[in-house]
Amino acid sequence: MNLFSLAGPWVTAGVIAAQEGEPAGEGLAINFFWILVASLNFIVFAVVLYLLFGRQVSQMLADRRDRIEQGLRDAEQARRDRESAEQERLEALAEARREANEILARAQKVAQETRDADIAATREELERMRSRASDEIEAEKGRALAELRGEVADLALAAAGKVVRESMTGERQRRLVEEFLAEAGSATNGGTRR
Repeated sequence: MNLFSLAGPWVTAGVIAAQEGEPAGEGLAINFFWILVASLNFIVFAVVLYLLFGRQVSQMLADRRDRIEQGLRDAEQARRDRESAEQERLEALAEARREANEILARAQKVAQETRDADIAATREELERMRSRASDEIEAEKGRALAELRGEVADLALAAAGKVVRESMTGERQRRLVEEFLAEAGSATNGGTRR
């Protein structure tokens, strides 16, 4: 299709005007016909380009706009997620510290209770050992006194036999030992009463 045929009467009028135009060398001349033709050519060219590629370019631009908007929404969501994650991290850290303090307090309490129980058990064991040692000392003291009394009685009998110069019979020895023990017991009781 010829563009000049579309323009029809204007083109013919413009061509005639161009031929009759002003003589050369008179300065700068503005030819409205050729400006109009160039403008129409540009408009036709722009319409053809739009019909051929405009929809695809518009679709690409729309897709790009959608991607950019989605990226901005994602960035905003990521910022909110990061802030909430930071808040959750701080809360988790505070919770962990609180739990650590509770565990430490429980451990110290258990350690104190264990220490107190160990001290009480040690005191009980020491008291039992002291009581047993006391009983053993008393028993040993009683045995030692019994042995000492036996030796004193033997010595007294031997001394009495030498003083009396008679032979000691079993009956006589028993009687002398009983008398001696009675005197020793009354002397001991009388000495402690004073």
